[in-house]
Amino acid sequence: MPEWRKDSVVDRWVAVSTERAKRPTDYRPPLERKKAERCPLCVGHESDTPPEVMSFRNPGSFPDQPGWWVRVVPNKFPACRVEEENVVRGVGPYYWRCGVGAHEVIVETPEHVDNLVDQSERQVAEVIWAWRARLLDLRRDPRFHYIQIFKNKGSVAGASLEHAHSQLVALPMVPAEIQAELAGARRYREEKGRCVFCDLWSYELQVGERVVEENSEFLAFVPYAARFPFEMWLVPKRHEPDFGTIGEQEVRALASILRSCLRRLAQTVFDPPYNLLLHTAPVNVLEPVDYHWHIEILPRLTIMAGFELGTGYYINPTPPEMAAAALREATAEERKVSPFV
Repeated sequence: MPEWRKDSVVDRWVAVSTERAKRPTDYRPPLERKKAERCPLCVGHESDTPPEVMSFRNPGSFPDQPGWWVRVVPNKFPACRVEEENVVRGVGPYYWRCGVGAHEVIVETPEHVDNLVDQSERQVAEVIWAWRARLLDLRRDPRFHYIQIFKNKGSVAGASLEHAHSQLVALPMVPAEIQAELAGARRYREEKGRCVFCDLWSYELQVGERVVEENSEFLAFVPYAARFPFEMWLVPKRHEPDFGTIGEQEVRALASILRSCLRRLAQTVFDPPYNLLLHTAPVNVLEPVDYHWHIEILPRLTIMAGFELGTGYYINPTPPEMAAAALREATAEERKVSPFV
């Protein structure tokens, strides 16, 4: 029978519709857009992007030239700009502020592929190092209070280019979703004296039915109140609010489990479009935060309709236990890997 499940971090309910339960074979990825003839993110097309702000490249090569294996550039069509002033004004009953911020694109590989699953573990680790480097650099600007790192894979998930890339947006405010998670973590700590995320990964590991994969540093599992079919969370076992503190051992472990989980997802439900979100603590805030950074992988296999938009609740047609079992059974076979790293 259908059931309601409550997210233990935020006050959000999810309807798990077991009566309309969908198995992996019931899903087919939506049709993607026709590929562009010239990709601005490919090697040799560096002049098609704004000048790079950072890159990992071969010794002797020059900025905005070939020789890189990860490259970071400003978004050509940014949602916000560093040059803007941080001004807030009242306009009648409303508030207005300048579009201050930073919007960058992390080009994840020189190869023209649309996913990280075909890249080497070392290449995925290099992408994670790039995320960390840009977060640590941008947080030095006191105007910014949150840095959102995310990846859109597939046009249905919002990607306008098929070349594998992720993005970063530095914001002058803390997003409502993160505020809700911070409040939930604080409330849980006050009630139980423990971190809710630490309790989540510990309980999931104990129960086992929603676990996808584990290594020495991370647990990957389908959350109890998953909003989307085959949604996965990657939670570090070490309690740490700030992704910026990640070290070499954790980067290697995260690269391994992230690459493996994306491969399992691709093999289980036909390489679907997805959104990857890195949730971390706010920056440049005075008060300490009670948080635990983590990554959420949200496959785009269903469409949000009137109920979801009207209530903020989700209907998940695949029980998390069924999704986790299918993901565990998926093989982690090696396919081709990048020759660049």
